[in-house]
Amino acid sequence: MRPCRVLITDHDFPDIDPELALYREAGIEVVTGQCRTAADVIAASLDCNALLVQYAEVNEAVFVARPGIRIASRYGAGFDTIDSAAATRHGVWVANSPDYGVGEVATHALAMTLDLLRHITIYDRAVKSGQWHYTTGGVIRRIGDLTVGVLGLGRIGKRFAHVARDCFARVIAHDPYLIDGDFPAYVERVGLEALFERADVVSVHTPLNTETRGMVNGPLLQRMKTGSLLVNCARGAVVDTGALLAALQSGHLDGAGLDVLPIEPPAMNDPLVNHPRVIVSPHAAFYSVAGERELRRKAAQNIIDWARSGRPTYAVNRIDPGN
Repeated sequence: MRPCRVLITDHDFPDIDPELALYREAGIEVVTGQCRTAADVIAASLDCNALLVQYAEVNEAVFVARPGIRIASRYGAGFDTIDSAAATRHGVWVANSPDYGVGEVATHALAMTLDLLRHITIYDRAVKSGQWHYTTGGVIRRIGDLTVGVLGLGRIGKRFAHVARDCFARVIAHDPYLIDGDFPAYVERVGLEALFERADVVSVHTPLNTETRGMVNGPLLQRMKTGSLLVNCARGAVVDTGALLAALQSGHLDGAGLDVLPIEPPAMNDPLVNHPRVIVSPHAAFYSVAGERELRRKAAQNIIDWARSGRPTYAVNRIDPGN
């Protein structure tokens, strides 16, 4: 096993006792920080050869300043806070926890979808304001007559399609990176524009990268039927939130469910967050006690596996084994 010194760049957990216990047992030295910027990471990572990252920025400047770093493992399925292209150029492994919260995110997205369609939150607010009548929720459509669209049919998108199929009349999906054989039999494959044109609600399940940043934009939202819904439990920056707010304010969209936002946490006066037909959760779709435990164990274990074998279990790039 190669010598290893890991910097836990940042975290928002109550403690990091599970990670410290894993590393202590493996004989790995640990330093901790609450870094946000690349400069913070550089300052905190002296003599480190591994990074365990949550939200901190890890980019080319980090790899140039700290050439001893050989692996950066992220808490989460997404790894957009780490510049994976720069890491690969510098011979640095990038790893993640790709399958820790699939069920949690999928069911959270479905819960938001059903809340929006059944107007649960609207009813709750009405009752608490002294109103007691079934019409206070407004017009409610029969879910069994509707089409749900899935943008991105990876692990979470497929699970969402699976748990949603018994509620909706049809499930359609768009994912240009899957072959036809990877689409479940109960999911109809459609193009991107057709997805937004045909679906009564679209649930977003794409990673964030240069291709998907701002992908759900004004022109795409305008293709949706009047009264449609958007749910995003993927990454905040996939959706143009200004365009989403405009579509809600104009009445073109009936509502939105957002677990993620481009800036987290948002400002208290954010008009999208405070819109009466928007429900928001604090980037919590991944969370369950078991899910968080699995997330942290897998992210930390990537570094132990690299120290033992030269490769993390959940690698997202390819590096010469000699590195």
